Amino acid sequence: MAKIAALGAYLYQSLVAFGLLIVIANLLPAKDYAGYSLFISIVQFADIVCFQWIRAASSRFYPGPDRATEQVERGVIGTELAGSAGICLLVAFLGPLFGISIWLGLVGALAAILQGAGELHLTMLRFRQEFRLFSWLQGARATTLALATIAGAALHPDLAHVVAGFVAGNVVYCGLALFQSRQVMPLSACWDGDIVKRNLAYGGISAGAGVATLLVPLGIKSILLGSLGSAAAGPMLALDLLQRPFVMLTSSLQAIRFPDLVAQFDRKGGAQTIQAELGRYYALLVGLSLIGAAAIVATLSLATQLVVPAGLREAFLRAAPFVMLMAMLRAVVQTVLPTPAQLKRLLPIILGLAIIECVLTCGGALAAAWLGAGTPTAVTAGAATGAAAATLIGVLMQRWRSFTMPWQPVLPPAAALLLAWLISAWQPGSLLISTGLALVAVAALTALPLLTLVRWIAV
Repeated sequence: MAKIAALGAYLYQSLVAFGLLIVIANLLPAKDYAGYSLFISIVQFADIVCFQWIRAASSRFYPGPDRATEQVERGVIGTELAGSAGICLLVAFLGPLFGISIWLGLVGALAAILQGAGELHLTMLRFRQEFRLFSWLQGARATTLALATIAGAALHPDLAHVVAGFVAGNVVYCGLALFQSRQVMPLSACWDGDIVKRNLAYGGISAGAGVATLLVPLGIKSILLGSLGSAAAGPMLALDLLQRPFVMLTSSLQAIRFPDLVAQFDRKGGAQTIQAELGRYYALLVGLSLIGAAAIVATLSLATQLVVPAGLREAFLRAAPFVMLMAMLRAVVQTVLPTPAQLKRLLPIILGLAIIECVLTCGGALAAAWLGAGTPTAVTAGAATGAAAATLIGVLMQRWRSFTMPWQPVLPPAAALLLAWLISAWQPGSLLISTGLALVAVAALTALPLLTLVRWIAV
């Protein structure tokens, strides 16, 4: 039940983040929303560059086999975090060389540090199997950040106040997280050169893969802004909204199930056992992604009319199908395909997959922008085509690792996605009727697979 609660916390975070984006998009002018979207992407990029290597190493080596090892690992992680935060602040002072003011650079660096520290803290709790505290803090984090960001926008609907609210929310959450975990995971710092070298070797490659992964939305947003200016707000909102469910879904499942997979692999379980567990893990990720995609397609038109600002709806709807396809394929490349390489610590494959996906997805968007006069449909369709090519290459690269895939929870959701798309495209009757028919079809085809997948999560 603790794992189900953790999954529920991820779902709550996703819903709150979705609502936050809708509120901010309605409060801010299009130009300020585009700036806010780009700022958040840059903060996430800085977080990945500075702190992802520590999180990646923690997810593979923390907490260790015994209490003494856990204390040493935690102390080294604390030292690594402090060092990376210092480097992040120093880099912020180089902002004027790139046309960025010192003030904006420091605010962005502070936001990245707080974001990175919060994510690392949650990662450590997760791998300690402290799922109840993790779930509570995950929900508290989503709520605090949303309320603080909305408060900033409500105080004055411009970029500066929204960013101030976002940073303030991170400060409040980090203080709360340290207080709540003071007995389970007290602050400590120590140094062990061998552990740091190991973490740099493993985490550095994973961080490189994370940087390549995050360059994709950043690159696509830059292409959209360069081609459309303030008119890019609609497709950028589609990127922000429709990528998030797949990222949250796959990252939450990976967070809950991957530690068990690592433990089983490290215990040198039998080949058939590993193949079965790997296949079930794949089925969870792919099956639930397809169910999520089917539900999004079924409700997309109605939800757009209800929550997307009127001036952004047309561009949003044109970009949405391709953004969703791209997001689902990228989730597969980022979580499903690298798993065998992560278990065997085959670092070049992890990095190679991320670079291939980044180059092909951004290259597809750039080529489409040039060929299609930079329209939202052309850019997002090009990105989706590039993501499909990257997925195909990734599947061919991963054929060396055998697994036993249970297809029963995967095929019905795939059929539900196709049927939801056909009903939504046909639109029999009014928008409410077509949405209702699509939802009924999705529910009928996915109810049993969903029960099976949820049962697997709880095991």
